[in-house]
Amino acid sequence: MAKAWRMGGVSDRREDRGARMDLLIRYLAGGLSAGALYGLMALGLVLIYRASEVVNFGHGDLAMVSTFAAYTLLRAHAPLPLALGGAVLFGAALGALAERGLLRPARRRRATPLTLVVLTLGLALVLNGLAGLLWGHEIRTFPGLVSGPPLRLGPAVITREQLFNLAVGLLLALALYAFLRFTRTGLALRAVTQNPEVARLMGIPVDRILILAWGVGVGLGAIAGILAAPLIYLEPNAMLPLLIKGFAAAVLGGMTSLPGAVIGGWLLGILENLAAGYIATELKTPLAFALIVAVLVVRPAGLLGRPISHRV
Repeated sequence: MAKAWRMGGVSDRREDRGARMDLLIRYLAGGLSAGALYGLMALGLVLIYRASEVVNFGHGDLAMVSTFAAYTLLRAHAPLPLALGGAVLFGAALGALAERGLLRPARRRRATPLTLVVLTLGLALVLNGLAGLLWGHEIRTFPGLVSGPPLRLGPAVITREQLFNLAVGLLLALALYAFLRFTRTGLALRAVTQNPEVARLMGIPVDRILILAWGVGVGLGAIAGILAAPLIYLEPNAMLPLLIKGFAAAVLGGMTSLPGAVIGGWLLGILENLAAGYIATELKTPLAFALIVAVLVVRPAGLLGRPISHRV
C-alpha cells in the first residue's frame, strides 16, 4: 500500500509538472504571437522616427483606417490576397501623403518638434472622426485570415493564428533588414537616418526617401492592424491598445533601434501574457505603461538604442 501510494504521488507530481509546462508553453506561444504584432507596430514607429525625428501618434489610426479598407474590400467579395494587399498599399499611400502634405510644409516653416507631434495627434483625431463617419461606431467582426484545427507542440496546443502572426512578423522583420542592408534605396534610407544634410550633399533625394520611410512605416502598422483585427474587434478606437503596446515595445527596445523594436515587442508580449496568465488579465495594459516608465527612468535610450544626439 505504501509503495502504491508513493507511486501515485510521483505520478501526480509528474502530471502537475506536465500541466504547468503545458500552460507555460501556451503563454509563451501567445506572448510571441502578440509580440510579433507589437514588434511590427514598433518597427513602423521607429522607422519613421529615425528618418524624420517625429513620433507618429497617428500611427494607430492610420492602421485602423487601413484595416477598415481591408474589411470593406472583403465585404465586397474581393479575394483575400487582393483585399489585404490593397489595404496595405492604401495605408502606405496615406503615410506618404501625411509626410508630403502635412509634415513637410510644417518642417519647411521651421516647426518645432512639439508642433510636429501635435500635427500627428491632429491627424489621428481627423482619421478617427472620418472612420466614425464612414463606417460608424458599432463593433464589427473581422474575418479570420487562417483556419484549421490547433497544432500540438508536445503537450501544448497552439493555434494556427498564433503561428501565422509569428511567421509574418519574423518574415517582415527579415525582409526589412534585407532591404536596408542590401539595396541601394535601403542604404540611402540608412544614410538619411544618420545625417540628412550630408545625404543630400551626396546626391540622395532626401525628400523622396522620407516619403518612402513614412509609406513603409505606416504599411507595417497596417499589417499589424489587419493581423490583430480578427483577435479583437473593429471600430474607430480598436487600434489604440495596439498603438500603446507598439509604442511601449519601441521604447523598451530603443526608439533608434529597429532590432530593438522587434525584441521589445517579443519581450512585452511574453511578459504581459505571463502576467495575465499567472496573476490577472487586468495587468496587460498597465504593464505596458509600467514598462515605458521604468525604461525611461532607468535606461532612456532603451535596451538596444543609442543615446539621442541632436544634429548640428
